[in-house]
Amino acid sequence: MIKKIIVSTCLLLSLVSFAQEGTSSPYSFYGIGDVRFKGAVENRSMAGLAVEQDSIHLNLENPASFANLKLTTFSLGGTYNTNKLKTDSKAETAKRTTLDYLAVGLPMGKFGLGFGLIPYSSVGYKVESLEAGSKRFSGSGGLNKAFLGLGYKITPNFSIGADVQYNFGKIENSRLEFVTGVPLGTQELNTATLSGVNFNVGTMYKTKISKKLNFFSSLNYTLESTLTSNNTRNIWTVSYDMRVDDVLDQEKFTRDLKLPSKLSIGAGIGESQKWLVGAQIVTGSKGNLVNTYNDMNNVSYENSMKYSLGGYYIPNYNSFSSYAKRIVYRGGLKFDKTGLMVNSESVNDIGLTLGLGFPISGSFSNVNVGFELGKKGTTSSNLVQENYANISVGLSLNDKWFVKRKFE
Repeated sequence: MIKKIIVSTCLLLSLVSFAQEGTSSPYSFYGIGDVRFKGAVENRSMAGLAVEQDSIHLNLENPASFANLKLTTFSLGGTYNTNKLKTDSKAETAKRTTLDYLAVGLPMGKFGLGFGLIPYSSVGYKVESLEAGSKRFSGSGGLNKAFLGLGYKITPNFSIGADVQYNFGKIENSRLEFVTGVPLGTQELNTATLSGVNFNVGTMYKTKISKKLNFFSSLNYTLESTLTSNNTRNIWTVSYDMRVDDVLDQEKFTRDLKLPSKLSIGAGIGESQKWLVGAQIVTGSKGNLVNTYNDMNNVSYENSMKYSLGGYYIPNYNSFSSYAKRIVYRGGLKFDKTGLMVNSESVNDIGLTLGLGFPISGSFSNVNVGFELGKKGTTSSNLVQENYANISVGLSLNDKWFVKRKFE
């Protein structure tokens, strides 16, 4: 059954899923857009914590985790987002529904294989200024990531892994301007077609510290890499009814960007299939993601840093009398220093996460629901503050593949 679900879903989503407008943030104008969370709903509900060697859930951050899978695992997740944008004088609300990931994990003895598609960043904004005429700014698109990873279990408690990631996508930014009293306006469209390859390596380790308690740790490093941007810039005049009047200029050129390196270190303690509490730190370099159309004097970049604290609790995972006792209860807190600075002000993201994992009776599969409330940016220094709420839903479907039939 799971094979049919995977094949049909992959065919559908390869056509439509990654052409989505995955953000409503004006900060997505900068760099290559809003960098999305890389992970399943299960980990997102714990503020991104991903340190346990899980046998039935995919850890999309650390490829060493693939070696711990016991069943073929298919994961799919999406998010409904409500974002209230406000300045000192105005407020607007935007809503988005996005696909967050599509991934498959295959156990192969001491090895584990994982592959899938993840949106890396998203661009999606619409801004209008009515001073001395009309100016409209809009953007769409983003960068996607197709990955293939392999994990290997060196000992029952220690595993290593690596994955290769192919990055691809297209970003469009448009500026439309009319001057009061002038019948024609100008429109500028910048299109960036992006592509590149990068690599990620990781390790995971666990050990017993008492009869019931385990210590878990995770370490992974993403190498800095080159992202090639093939740019096209078009400028033309338009009338008020948006009819193109004359093409003024067209330019094509290539620019190399730098995806930043990232180091993630996490640790936790807990009782297997009962509870876990842990913390994680992710630090990233500045990189160089400034393109020609968004190179601005009041914008700079710094090293990014994310702190996460989270965990889960299961009252009784094998209870026969109470379904509620088999539900996984998750929670977490995060502070994310995104690395973007506008008007000398750091753009930070602070959030609270909660989640529930609902087991599907008669199987190891489960449905996971996550909730996130947070604040990004500030109204200081003429910036925009985003108060957001996310509801995420993920499927983790598990089955045995490659089992030799005894009877035909």
